[in-house]
Amino acid sequence: MNSRILPLLTLALLLPLATACGTSSEANGTAGPETVTVTIGYQSKTINTVTAGTLLRSLGYFEEELTARGKRDGTTYKVEWQDYATGAPITAQMTAGKIDIGSMGDFPLLINAARGKELKQPTRLVAVTGYNLRGGLNTVVTAPGSPLRSLADLRGKKISTSVGSAADGTLVRALQRAGIDAEKDIRKLNQQPSVGASALTAGSVDALSQFVAWPGQLAFEGRATALYDGAELNLPTFHGVTVRQKFAEERAGVLSDFLKAQRRATDHLREQPVAAAESVAKETGLPAEVVYLYNGANGIATFDPELRPELIAALKQDVPVLKAAALVGDVDVDAFVDPAPLKRAVQAPPYPPASAVKPELWLKGQTTTRTFENPKELLKAAKGAQVRAAYVPDALTGTLWFADKAVWVADGAELRAFVTPASAQRYVDGHAGARVIRYEDAVGLAS
Repeated sequence: MNSRILPLLTLALLLPLATACGTSSEANGTAGPETVTVTIGYQSKTINTVTAGTLLRSLGYFEEELTARGKRDGTTYKVEWQDYATGAPITAQMTAGKIDIGSMGDFPLLINAARGKELKQPTRLVAVTGYNLRGGLNTVVTAPGSPLRSLADLRGKKISTSVGSAADGTLVRALQRAGIDAEKDIRKLNQQPSVGASALTAGSVDALSQFVAWPGQLAFEGRATALYDGAELNLPTFHGVTVRQKFAEERAGVLSDFLKAQRRATDHLREQPVAAAESVAKETGLPAEVVYLYNGANGIATFDPELRPELIAALKQDVPVLKAAALVGDVDVDAFVDPAPLKRAVQAPPYPPASAVKPELWLKGQTTTRTFENPKELLKAAKGAQVRAAYVPDALTGTLWFADKAVWVADGAELRAFVTPASAQRYVDGHAGARVIRYEDAVGLAS
């Protein structure tokens, strides 16, 4: 509908229908109970947003909180969940007043802040969903059997990514560190994650840089091999919850209910990680083994709504990258971040600091997993067992990866795993006698 050609009166009548938090209380000209619809934008397959999206929706916690509120204030609350592949369309809908609360990655969050200010629909970052303090949520992958072994090999190649996403930011930064100009030395294709994945499989691109859970899914399915682990940047990356400022002011109680529900969903995920992974897998069609790689007890993502100082500092470091790509101008991160709603909503103590990542084994038919002190013990337990998934942390970055997809190195009696061939080779080059071996050989040596 083109509002420019509507008569002013008609536009005024239709405007409430275009807003996200719709309200009706005088149907057919008679007063009655107020009905409020809250619209949530989420990314079902970006699985480190599940506590504000897929998992939260399946648990029904937000609806429970709103039902309780409705009993107190006589209002009927409804929730509309809208699923998107990336953060960009969520921002477009928020700045059009059609989505109230959304979740997206750190780079899209900055674009969200910039577009909101530009279009006079300001937004605020009010919570985090999942994060990795080293940047391990983003990965560059190549096709199995590709001759590409390191970032240096990407010069002159075609690389698929979603421009403006956290994965794009990882690609640009990683290439810069490798002395490669992301604008001049490669051919970067701006594609949706699913399109890029298909392009990689078809051989029409040489590499794919994407965010959780695409790299893990492609590796698990045997359709990709990791080329670069985003954790090598050692810069935090995260996804968070953004809200329209007007909604936050007018419906502060509803926002509190959402954040309470998000904390409850986070508690559930941390206390029952296998059940949560199975639930998300059922809702999204993703393999549960892939969901657990990121969202498990030792997963790549740590779930905590807290707006940690390290994450906000990293967000400020992201601004110059987006400015250089002409995707944003100046962004006032401090004005965008608003910790007050979370503090009002959640009175529970903060979660304890994340412990060291351990190797983990998930056997078929089991609803719990086992952890091990080192990779060798994991491999011993996996030999001859009915393994559903075995996970092992990278020896340098700590990024969890599938044990049978990792690059293994034998160093004397020690067995070490790496996400990428390049990092394994760097280790071998620095340790006399160390050598790269196959996974099957690692299992044999462990026994």
